[in-house]
Amino acid sequence: MAFGTQEAALDDDTEVMNEINMTPLVDVMLVLLIIFIITVPVMKHAISVELPSATALRQTIKPETIAVSVDAQGGYFWNQNPVSEQELVRLLEIEATKNPQPELHIRGDKAVRYEFVVQAMAQARQAGLHKIGFVTEPKH
Repeated sequence: MAFGTQEAALDDDTEVMNEINMTPLVDVMLVLLIIFIITVPVMKHAISVELPSATALRQTIKPETIAVSVDAQGGYFWNQNPVSEQELVRLLEIEATKNPQPELHIRGDKAVRYEFVVQAMAQARQAGLHKIGFVTEPKH
């Protein structure tokens, strides 16, 4: 069946149909419009429920932030206080037992060997801390 012809094989002098019949399209669109007009108010007004009111205070407990710094010689600092490597491990284990766990910010000097910064991070993970981040300075 060829598009746009009306039985061209039977009658050679029939003309090509050069217009698309828009009536079915308009009918379908009007039916869809009516369906949407009817269903939107039904969807908008669902079951009305009176919810109870309660006064609950939001929990604004923010986890503590701990700064572990590593200087250029590989020395560790716990919130600006110098600590040994063994003492750092002990402090990290104590902080890992708290609920909520504190955030650990590791600040490494740019001249320090990467090994010392990685050791601090590994000790924090072994202690059980989950929120570990690195602190850097933005370029000016």
